[in-house]
Formats: sequence, C-alpha cells, structure tokens
Amino acid sequence: MTLGLIAGNGRFPFLVLDAARALGHDVTIVAVKEEAFPELNDAATRHAAAIHWISLGQLGTCIRLLKQAGATRAVMAGQVKHTKIFGGIVPDLTFVSVLKHLKSRNTDGLIGAVAGVLREHGIELLDSTTLLTPLLAKAGVLTRRNAIVVLMCVELMLNAVNLSFLAFARALGDMGGHVFVFVVIAVAAAEAAVGLAILLAVFRNRETLNIDELNLMRW
Repeated sequence: MTLGLIAGNGRFPFLVLDAARALGHDVTIVAVKEEAFPELNDAATRHAAAIHWISLGQLGTCIRLLKQAGATRAVMAGQVKHTKIFGGIVPDLTFVSVLKHLKSRNTDGLIGAVAGVLREHGIELLDSTTLLTPLLAKAGVLTRRNAIVVLMCVELMLNAVNLSFLAFARALGDMGGHVFVFVVIAVAAAEAAVGLAILLAVFRNRETLNIDELNLMRW
C-alpha cells in the first residue's frame, strides 16, 4: 500500500517517513517548497521514496500526485505558517474552494476542510501520530491507579534522567553529569525503600493500593 506524506517544515516529516518505511509502506512525499527542509530529498533517496515539490496552495496538484501514486491514505506532517496560507500565496482552484467554504480560519478548521476534499477524491487523511505509536509515551503516572505501578513509572523517569545526564556529560566532556547520576541513584533507592514501606503499611490497613481511594492523610 502506498502512503502519501504531505510534508511541511521541521523534523516531524522525517520521523513519519522513517516509521512508514519501517512498517513496510511505500511512501510518496509531496513536500511544500516554502516550508519543507531540503534534506528531505536525501531522506527520500535513502528510503527509495518518490518525492515531489509543490508550492503552498497547490492542493489540486497534491491530490493529482497522490492519486497517480495510488495512495489511498495520507498523513500531514510538519508545520505550515498560517500567515502564508491566508496571504502571500497563489492558490489553485481546489484550494480556493477550500478557503471559500472555510468556517473558521484556524488550524482545526483548515485541516478539516482539506481532509474533506481529500476524502472526496478517495484519499483518507490519517492522524499524524498513527505511525509513531512506538515513539509516544506509554501510560504511566498520569493514567495508572495502582500505587506500585506509579512508583515503577517514577523509577523509569529517573533512569531516563540518568541517561540524559550521561549523554550530555559524554558530549560535553564534563564529569559533572556522572556525579548527578550517582545522586539520582541514591534518591531513587531511598524513594523505592521508603515508598514500598509506606505502601505495605497502607495495604495492611486499607487493603487497597488504588490511589483514587488513598486520598486521605490517614490510614
């Protein structure tokens, strides 16, 4: 299956391209000349992906290129400055129609209108994060309700901090990062010991570790 990638500026289009190819999708890139990074050409070559450069506002050309490639699904990735969209471009008739029927001149309104036009031409616009699920944060402290799982998530976050300290210490040639790692390890060990002791005491008295039910400062 061929996936269309409509690319704006930033590194996001590169991440989506990497993820799509890793999942085995053929990719056709339609890059916005005024926004997308030139390095996208090298990324397309590396992934054997077709790439086409169009001007901002050439929605009809974009649709034609995606249909020629056989793409039935597409992803928008990367930012496009709205000041350019609503002024300073030469839109084609397809994009003029979108602007004419736009209910609100904001991001959601514009993307919704473009998605509607793409759908009319047999191309479904996917959520831009659909292909990046492995890179997104997993459910943890903010969504879990078991206190032990929350403590484990905190430990993982502290380990992530340690990795950051070590990476920057190596890059900058500064041993300060290693010192902070030992401090974090000490804090994490104390937090685990004290936290588990408190949870054991709570469980003995309340017979639950659901944090929604542990909302009083008494056991």
